[in-house]
Amino acid sequence: MNRFEPNLRIPGPTSLPDAVREAGARQMVNHRGPEFAVLQNSIIDRLKKFYKTDGDVLIVTAAGTGGLESAIVSFLSPGDKVLAITIGAFGDRFAKIATVYGADVTKLSFEWGKAADPAKVREALQAGGPWKAVLMTQNETSTAVTNPIQDLAKAVKDVAPDALVIVDAISGLGAVPFDTDGWNLDVVVSGSQKAWMVAPGLCFVSVSKRAWDAAATAKMPKFYFDLAAHKTSAESGQTPWTPAVAVMFQLDAALTLMEQEGLEDIWKRHAAVGAAVRAGLTTLGFKLLADPEFASDTVTGAWIPEDLDWKTFNGKLRKLGLVVAGGQGALKGKIFRIGHLGHVTVPAILNAMAVLEQTLLELGRPVVPGAAVEAAQVAALKSLGLVK
Repeated sequence: MNRFEPNLRIPGPTSLPDAVREAGARQMVNHRGPEFAVLQNSIIDRLKKFYKTDGDVLIVTAAGTGGLESAIVSFLSPGDKVLAITIGAFGDRFAKIATVYGADVTKLSFEWGKAADPAKVREALQAGGPWKAVLMTQNETSTAVTNPIQDLAKAVKDVAPDALVIVDAISGLGAVPFDTDGWNLDVVVSGSQKAWMVAPGLCFVSVSKRAWDAAATAKMPKFYFDLAAHKTSAESGQTPWTPAVAVMFQLDAALTLMEQEGLEDIWKRHAAVGAAVRAGLTTLGFKLLADPEFASDTVTGAWIPEDLDWKTFNGKLRKLGLVVAGGQGALKGKIFRIGHLGHVTVPAILNAMAVLEQTLLELGRPVVPGAAVEAAQVAALKSLGLVK
């Protein structure tokens, strides 16, 4: 066992700042009492600023997938026509949830590693309908691609203005540029264990007035994930079911840290670490999965060379304290992924590159010592505007 704290470089759960960990150790409060009401009301107001919305933001005690399920069952009815734009495993999951509940789902799939093409979305919308909703993923962690949500949402509004735009923003919101109201998004889901720097257990769902109008006639079966019930409870500072109180304490602390840094600087930091990872991996000889134009600043995927045994490679990384993620779905065993969102800094990425260098050298790979670390640092400094 490594006696040092590992460099956790997976796309969630992300590592926790000390202040957040300490906050989670607080004694419980009465979740039906005034202390919790004050806490939740404050958190909701602060989340709205990061979402960039004047609409409702609801807190659901669940993993991100629970948030996606709530977005389906709260606003749709069986038989509703839904266009599901998918660029990877999580886009497929979103489509599957809608299908399981009886929606008439048309999948518009794009090659893994590519972003969705707004022109093709327009074509698909024009070819079918009338559409009740369009599902899309902001940041696809399985393929390390960030979709052009603003352009995709505009395509929907231009062709199918009555359709709800429902976005899985679980692994991107809070880390990369996002504007819920400015982009006319109706429902947006994010998760606590990603950019928000807290433990798994909470998801957040923003809801537009148009979406609430749809909720009034939605017929899908629901109980725990009924967002109308969450809205009613939130108006009195409560939740309909027992909340994850300790995670709420953590979120309160994490939001303080994020507010101190500032949203624009958070985006800049993630852009810098994303550039660093891509430059370092390329220097090490890895071929990146994502289309460079839409490469994610929260996770990077790289192909595993045929002559590199993944289990051996990953085992050596772990012994040196670096924890990375493997591939998912059709990419399992073919790629590995480095997460760089939430509580992440350029020095943490440089450490990761140093470990990758050492591991590859131990495996006899043709690596120039220090080259990947240098490339990563230069890329980060360029991103931050500190060098040309």
